[in-house]
Amino acid sequence: MKKLLIFIAVPVFAVIAAILALVLLVNPNQFKPLIVEQAQKHTGLDLVIEGDISWQFFPSIGFELGQTELRNPPGFTQPNLFKVDTVGVDVSVTPLFSNQLEIGNITLDGAEFYLETLKDGRKNIDALTQAQTSEDSVATEQAATDSASQQEVSSHESSSAASGWTINLAGVTVSNALFEMSDKQTGSFTKLYDVALNLSEFAEDTWTTATFAASGENNQQTFSATGSADFKLAQGFASYALRNIELDASFNDPSTSIESAKIGLDTFEFDKVNQLSYAVIGQAADLELDMKGGGELTVDSAISKVTLNKLTLDSTFKGDTLPQSPMKVDMLSDLSFDLGKSHLSFVLEKLQANSIALDGKADVTLSEIPKVRFSLHSPNIDLDEFLGLGNTAETAAAETSEPLSDKSNAAAKEVEPDLSALKTLDVKGAITIDKFKANNAKMQNVKTAFSVNRGVAKLTSFTSNLYQGSISATAKLDARKTPATYTAKKQIKGVKVQPLLVDVASNDMLEGTGNIDVNVKGSSLTPTGIKKNLVGTIAVNFEDGAVNGINIAQLIRENYAKIKGEKVDNVEGAQKTDFSAMKATLKVDKGWVSTNDLSMQSPFLRITGDGKANFINETVDFLVRTSIVGSLEGQGGKSIDDLKDVTIPIQITGAWAEPKFSLVFDDVLKQKAQKEIDRGLEKLDEKYGDKIKDEKTREAVNGLLKGLFN
Repeated sequence: MKKLLIFIAVPVFAVIAAILALVLLVNPNQFKPLIVEQAQKHTGLDLVIEGDISWQFFPSIGFELGQTELRNPPGFTQPNLFKVDTVGVDVSVTPLFSNQLEIGNITLDGAEFYLETLKDGRKNIDALTQAQTSEDSVATEQAATDSASQQEVSSHESSSAASGWTINLAGVTVSNALFEMSDKQTGSFTKLYDVALNLSEFAEDTWTTATFAASGENNQQTFSATGSADFKLAQGFASYALRNIELDASFNDPSTSIESAKIGLDTFEFDKVNQLSYAVIGQAADLELDMKGGGELTVDSAISKVTLNKLTLDSTFKGDTLPQSPMKVDMLSDLSFDLGKSHLSFVLEKLQANSIALDGKADVTLSEIPKVRFSLHSPNIDLDEFLGLGNTAETAAAETSEPLSDKSNAAAKEVEPDLSALKTLDVKGAITIDKFKANNAKMQNVKTAFSVNRGVAKLTSFTSNLYQGSISATAKLDARKTPATYTAKKQIKGVKVQPLLVDVASNDMLEGTGNIDVNVKGSSLTPTGIKKNLVGTIAVNFEDGAVNGINIAQLIRENYAKIKGEKVDNVEGAQKTDFSAMKATLKVDKGWVSTNDLSMQSPFLRITGDGKANFINETVDFLVRTSIVGSLEGQGGKSIDDLKDVTIPIQITGAWAEPKFSLVFDDVLKQKAQKEIDRGLEKLDEKYGDKIKDEKTREAVNGLLKGLFN
């Protein structure tokens, strides 16, 4: 029993003796001038340690510093650049007797760090960089004067016993820390609080776990983050590896609330593929977000190129502002970024937003104005379905019947769109769509190329097949000044007009194959401004068609029968007027569209016309002149041979949605009477010869004719 007690007592006595020796023989305050001296040497700033450095024996052996402050240079708002309430240092006992300070863990409680920039551009951390530059200069001078330097070191060692010590660090624990960064040049302010950091071990070739947490605010923004990671430093700290990286953050401002934004990395090593995962849940701009995905991250050892391959996105968006809610968005892409060239390459393998699918690629070169080049492709885009639009007759009727006062109020509220963002763009791209539907118009093989360069947008080409024909167009928008100006040219060839009008406007008034050339320009992009400022020409050429809703032949027969007092033939014919060709050049001039060369040909009719329409008020005033050159029987009625070769005017007036048609029969009767007189004169010529050809006789006959119709 005595031997056992002796066996236990000896090590206990040894520990007690070691502690007594530590307390009696090693004075921790001898490190105080060393710490202050090194701080002054490396920072150029004053370090103040209040009170003595005391030993601590629980929970581990070490020593503790009281409140410690690193003073700011003069002229700054805060008195300190760095401040800490308590600094605890764990040390190994045995190395102390060999003038080696092996620090197991440093504990910082209540640390505060203030980074400040004054209006003149000076920063409080400038002193640190200046001190480092000065230190490097001193080191160079000491190398040049080796013998003198050795004498100084010897003298210094004799005056300060602490200078012979070496210091090694293992781990760090930071709690209740504060970080503030203010910039009086920009008026920005960022604050981090409740900052915590725990570094379990700090040694070469050893895996170490680090955890951190922080909350903060920046103007109206608040955020918080927690995270952890394992890392290993190579010998000489030349390289490192990371694993089990996790970050979970939250963010709030007046329009955004991100509940959780998580990023995870299984491993991270340079020049190797590292698996990345992420997830975001929250709300932004009245949209509910639920996103997750992953990818393969690779960073080269020079940190000059970053690649993220097989980047996936699996997301759902909800909100009233979306054309469809919920909206399911999936993506698969590859991304690479060259930091040296500031160049980003993006390959989009697939982007699916509900029923819309896209693929393509893009290149972005970062500069003062980023340079963006891209090409996109889609097999099918139904824009009406995506935007939740319809084009029913009821919708069109509702829009037509909108009260004029409401339209006036809408026009009064119209403002030019803000296009200033176009001045900051350098974008050039191409889009191809196999099938496309917009405003219920159906297109195929859509190919478009456009660019936006410092406020000027150009549609360099647009081609598409539609309704058995084709369309091509170019356009330009200059947004460098307000209101914006624009030009547009469009060519439509061989398009079947009726199915196009039925799909787009629920209107079947016109049939035929259409060829249209449009060349217009204008200024302003408000609905009313476009109408008021649009000028240009529209050349129309239709073939083998018909105008539905009016049977000109039947209209002529009915009105002529009424004039003659005959019974009206009630035979119902098709309400359409066939034509073999119809041409017109429309001149558009600030709210008005007019023409003086309308011509239409059919086997029995020749039609010309002129007039104008106001597309602001949507009214028309048009005169169509019809000449009968053949039998009208083909238009569902009897022939009117006595009107052959007589020009019949038809007045079209009123709202162009429901125009009114009326015949101007005064002119018809005059022509008919003149025709009968000329026929009678021809017979008199045959009987009386030259007598009737006397000018006075003819004037008398003409005067009688005028008297009948004036």
